[in-house]
Amino acid sequence: MTGVLEVEGRRVAVSNLDKVLWPAAGFTKGAMLDYYVRVAAVLLPHLEGRPVTLRRFPDGIEESGWYQNDCPPGAPSWVRTRVVEWPTGTTWNFCALDDLAALVWVVNLAAVELHPFFVRAQNELEPTAVVFDLDPGPPADVVDCCRVALLLRETLAELGLAAVVKTSGSIGLHVVVPLNASHSWLEAKAFARQVARYLAGEHPEQVVERQARALRRGKVLIDWLQNDPTRSTVAPYSLRAHGWPTVSAPVTWNEVEATAVTERAERLIVEPDGALQRIERLGDLFRPVLEVEQRLPAQALPRPRD
Repeated sequence: MTGVLEVEGRRVAVSNLDKVLWPAAGFTKGAMLDYYVRVAAVLLPHLEGRPVTLRRFPDGIEESGWYQNDCPPGAPSWVRTRVVEWPTGTTWNFCALDDLAALVWVVNLAAVELHPFFVRAQNELEPTAVVFDLDPGPPADVVDCCRVALLLRETLAELGLAAVVKTSGSIGLHVVVPLNASHSWLEAKAFARQVARYLAGEHPEQVVERQARALRRGKVLIDWLQNDPTRSTVAPYSLRAHGWPTVSAPVTWNEVEATAVTERAERLIVEPDGALQRIERLGDLFRPVLEVEQRLPAQALPRPRD
């Protein structure tokens, strides 16, 4: 099934809309496109002005996919690009996903996942947030991530910092501290590392801050390495290329607390229709990442507990 969509005054060609991208769910490319159009009002503000890496699966999520930084060739003239040079000297020419037409164009290329950087393209040296990627080592799961997220929230609160949380769309969580004030990548990364080390020291039975797999069994890794100018994080409301179509969905801290208490991991599994219903009911729970201004404390670590 092919055709042309009229999107905000642009004509966007679409194709193979009946192709099944998630075989287990029978979820098609057309269904994916419909979801992204419907979620665009809350998704686009988190992509606007930022470099965005595309994760593409033209033959479906069970076949080979790849991460793409450079904007794919053959883009319409109205799809702008955004050149970013990292401190490493590497230069990429990202698609500028600042409007619905550009979003529809990349989604039609089977860009299942969207991974923006926590940086504005006009100033790639200043991160706009700090991210803590909570990754459970089996048999730990998202319930364990919830417990660690609550410990992390408590530590951040002691430092005078607010944070928001979303699911990874898989078995992890992302705890994000809005900055939107002038900080360097070195400051953000050093802060994240200190907090992760502190929690690993305070709760060694639950938390690990080192990547070695042998150390991670049954614990939750607080991955502070995501705070690097060359690393992106999946966007809020992005679909994920797992066996079933799920969404990296912002959740409330009350939901995190309830999941930790009830041990019902299914509470934090959000599918596309559920994500849209949540937005209608709750709005954009991740909006503070765009609006809240906070400064990292000069001393990251709280006083050791007695």
